[in-house]
Amino acid sequence: MSDFSIGVDLGGTNLRIAAVASDGQLLEKVTLGTKVALGRDHVINEMCDAIQRLSAKYREAGKLLGAGIGIPGIIDMQTGMLRKSANLPGWSDYPVRAEIERRLGARVVLENDANVAALGEQWLGAARGVPNMAVATLGTGIGGGIVLGGKIWHGMNGMAGEFGHVTLEPEGHPCGCGNRGCAEQYASASAIVRMAREAIASGDAPSLANAASSDAEFGAKSIYNLAIQGDEHARRIFRSFGRYLGILLSGLINVLNLEMFVIGGGVSSAWDAYAPNMFEELRERSLVYAATAPADPLMSDSLGKEEGASAQTESLTQRKTIITRALLGSDAGLYGAARAAVPAG
Repeated sequence: MSDFSIGVDLGGTNLRIAAVASDGQLLEKVTLGTKVALGRDHVINEMCDAIQRLSAKYREAGKLLGAGIGIPGIIDMQTGMLRKSANLPGWSDYPVRAEIERRLGARVVLENDANVAALGEQWLGAARGVPNMAVATLGTGIGGGIVLGGKIWHGMNGMAGEFGHVTLEPEGHPCGCGNRGCAEQYASASAIVRMAREAIASGDAPSLANAASSDAEFGAKSIYNLAIQGDEHARRIFRSFGRYLGILLSGLINVLNLEMFVIGGGVSSAWDAYAPNMFEELRERSLVYAATAPADPLMSDSLGKEEGASAQTESLTQRKTIITRALLGSDAGLYGAARAAVPAG
């Protein structure tokens, strides 16, 4: 008999629901399309139906501990109100938690998707057994989550961890948040594509121009493929990306002084193209990192993946700042949401 919780990853494209045992075992996962165009009531009804089906199926084997939902956007933690979400148009200032609880007749935990991804990596992923850590997710934008003492750090009202909107260039590119020069304008998948388009427009990047004209899905992955094939313009883009990511992490390390920083999201897979510049920037800009860096920081990524928690624990006893890639991929949010639903104590 195993108690379990339900984790939900509500994205703008996919809706994923999982039953997760209290020991972290994935019991079952369901993936549906997020039919945003049909309205929020339709999406919430589909979600609640799936939650109820999974709950009924596994209740015979154990007790349901709760349901956690990771959702993109800014959440008022006290009221459960979704204040703003770029991926869910029409959901702004909507009482998501109350509506789901009304349909389910049960307690629900609503969390920002980057926060639950951080908790998932801390529970079962790259930072397993590390009580104080942070995750930066590099996708279309940049998300962030902080875990202190094994619990999500929300800040005053749930808005902590907005790493993507830290200013890196005071008079830089305009950001959708209203600021200029935000980190996600320089260290995200969108930033990589923007830099490539700028290089193409200059007329000096024929390989990028050919790729853009022949690939209907031209994006960060296409540019990475050119980089690893030795294209200098593509490599230059990733060097710039790594530099800006290093600047962002330098500030986070100086302020937070955490044991581990985990890099997740789709762009994290391009690690070999940007990590050397990222670490170079870290050593130059962060006095905390310079004092606590591993002898070979690039090896800290392999360390975490190959040897698991024991290697990480050994590194931590030497009080080093570890920067590594996420292990759970897109499932980090599912596991973290399920974990967040478990009552404290």
